[in-house]
Amino acid sequence: MRSSRLGIFVLLTLAVFLTTNCGYYNKVMARKNLVDGSIAYKERKFEVAEDLFRRAAARDPEGETLEGKTAQVFLARTLHSRFIGNRSNTELAEQAITEYKKALANDKNDQSSYKAVASLYENLKKPDEWKAWVTARANTADIRPEFRAEAYTALAAKQNTCASEISDTPATKKTVQRDGKDVFEYVKPADPAELAKLRACIDEGTKLIEQAIALEPDALKNLAAMNPKAMSDSELKATLEVLKPFESARSYRASLIIQRSRLAEMDGNTAERDRLKNEADQAKEAFSTLADKVKDLQNEVDARRAAAEEAENANKKANANK
Repeated sequence: MRSSRLGIFVLLTLAVFLTTNCGYYNKVMARKNLVDGSIAYKERKFEVAEDLFRRAAARDPEGETLEGKTAQVFLARTLHSRFIGNRSNTELAEQAITEYKKALANDKNDQSSYKAVASLYENLKKPDEWKAWVTARANTADIRPEFRAEAYTALAAKQNTCASEISDTPATKKTVQRDGKDVFEYVKPADPAELAKLRACIDEGTKLIEQAIALEPDALKNLAAMNPKAMSDSELKATLEVLKPFESARSYRASLIIQRSRLAEMDGNTAERDRLKNEADQAKEAFSTLADKVKDLQNEVDARRAAAEEAENANKKANANK
């Protein structure tokens, strides 16, 4: 009897111990899978990497741990890479989209996963899904403003392309002589439907790009005071992440104003055309100011990286000569 009771006690004790340490065991095994999977990925053994990342992800399907979240992203990237290697296998792309979306559910600000999904929709030639995906991103109020601005700008860029495909053609863009110089003159397309489409694209693009610009942070109001050399490495990185989307937004804003000036000229409204040309010049200047600052910041990042590499190489050389 005593032996039986002792056996039951030991079994209960082991059960409690194993249950308590199940989470720890899963973490350890997930980390091993992630390390082995990363090695396989670097060696371009994508099928092996996929299997290992799936095992890691299966240990935390909800992505509640760091290991689980990392496994979701790594699995998505591996499936994405397999698709890039064989674009006829669209099922891999669909699987990658599913895994990227799981990662985004745990981190809405995971911009890399968001962009990957958008890219995959374009590769799959699914414009409606792409538009719905990017529009949802733009309208998500609880993510970083620069990420929303980037989504609005991507949508506006499509409208700008739509407008340019109509206004920037031999049928609508004529070369004429004015004051002894060759200049472009914009005339209405022969098809009224094309003119209506041009108006719609410009109107929608302008609306979208103004929504992007409205998200500009206060830091953009005083770019001249921004000193890259006084910033830490982390500050430089963070500032570039914020500014780059608005650099693109300002560029497309200038381009869409130019499209509006072309439309005004087509309508015979020269006063509005001239007003918009002046507005476009101001928009170009605003873009150039921001682009110059982004370049300054990037140059500082590159200079520090080069200096660090030079110091590391010098240190290695000195150690080798000892």
